[in-house]
Amino acid sequence: MTVETALLSADPDGYARAAELLRGGELVAFPTETVYGLGGDATNDMAVARIFEAKGRPRFNPLIVHVDRIETVRDYVEWSHAAEVLASAFWPGPLTLVLPIRPGTGISGLVTAGLPSLAVRVPANPVARELLKAFGGPVAAPSANPSGRISPTTAAHVEAGLAGRIAAVLDGGACDVGVESTIVGLTDGPVLLRPGGLPAEAVEQALGEALARQGEGEPVTAPGQLASHYAPGATVRLEAERREPGEVLLGFGRVECDLNLSASGDLTEAAANLFAHLHALDETGKPIAVSPIPERGLGRAINDRLRRAAAPRD
Repeated sequence: MTVETALLSADPDGYARAAELLRGGELVAFPTETVYGLGGDATNDMAVARIFEAKGRPRFNPLIVHVDRIETVRDYVEWSHAAEVLASAFWPGPLTLVLPIRPGTGISGLVTAGLPSLAVRVPANPVARELLKAFGGPVAAPSANPSGRISPTTAAHVEAGLAGRIAAVLDGGACDVGVESTIVGLTDGPVLLRPGGLPAEAVEQALGEALARQGEGEPVTAPGQLASHYAPGATVRLEAERREPGEVLLGFGRVECDLNLSASGDLTEAAANLFAHLHALDETGKPIAVSPIPERGLGRAINDRLRRAAAPRD
């Protein structure tokens, strides 16, 4: 069923309307510092089911729950010393923690995909925080795009992918970080489940120990782990030193290209530009070649997204 998707301003009226829609079981896209999220009431089975339906997302792929305060997170998960260390260091911010879920939280079982754990974070974006405060409850919010496609970093990206499928988009401008949150699992020892907007090195320094890495082929335990993900309509070729005939080149550093993630080689700038530049190049209809990106710091998150964008598709 097609619905009219409202574009709401980030002002008191916009927050009030967005919160009202969420309380009514509707879906509202909103900005975080990472990407735009597609929000629904995490305690409402129908609302969460609508998230999967709107995105075309597989039901085995769990969702991240967003709340406005660290204290609220403890109501939903079994807290630990490692969680306290990381929350104190990096929340609000682009870090998601996966912890054992408490019984009787009211969180929909669809959010966890039947797993005994819950992915949670406290976003730093002021528009997200105002919306969460106005709503007053946990909001399940994967990226606000059709499943497997390029993540949205502007309201226009959301509208291009989901207009007619969701109730509203809360326009808070462009996202600052530009790649999804780093996900760290704390159900056992600390494990990096997804590289993201917080470098893994910073997490390891805060914990005082190395993060384990999840091996390829292991079951999906957190969002963003599908082999093919973040993909444009066009094919993507990685580690390209130059464009081939008929291609457009997404560059990095001093290289002749169609769009440059960062001419100065700044990985923070590159992460912020990644999805917006992929959206722009995808509109050309041409195959996309991508310059090599250093495998360090935020480069790990950028390369993770690019490898999944370039992966064979079903």
